[in-house]
Amino acid sequence: MENYGEYFKALRESKQLTLREVEKATDVSNAYLSQLESGKIKQPSPLTLHKLASFYGVSYEVLMEKVGYPVPQKEEKLAKSGAAAYRIGEITEDEEVELLNYLKFIRSRKK
Repeated sequence: MENYGEYFKALRESKQLTLREVEKATDVSNAYLSQLESGKIKQPSPLTLHKLASFYGVSYEVLMEKVGYPVPQKEEKLAKSGAAAYRIGEITEDEEVELLNYLKFIRSRKK
């Protein structure tokens, strides 16, 4: 596991944001964010990582892996998702998100 604090700081700085701006958008305190970026937080919670992934526009799995949580490999995910996913083949992360959103839409219409 590399120094993920630098990664979080680079994400924030790439968007030219202050810690307080990230706090306001994610409801994660700027003190916690500062400790995260300095490497003082050893393993942030999955909920915090999800909030930050959504805000920064990066994959939740990438953040989970960066901080040391075990993350199933893409092949394992495809195997678990059944034959349809296997027939589709390799898809991008954006395509996967779009497919999941469409599936949610279809399921919501059936209710």
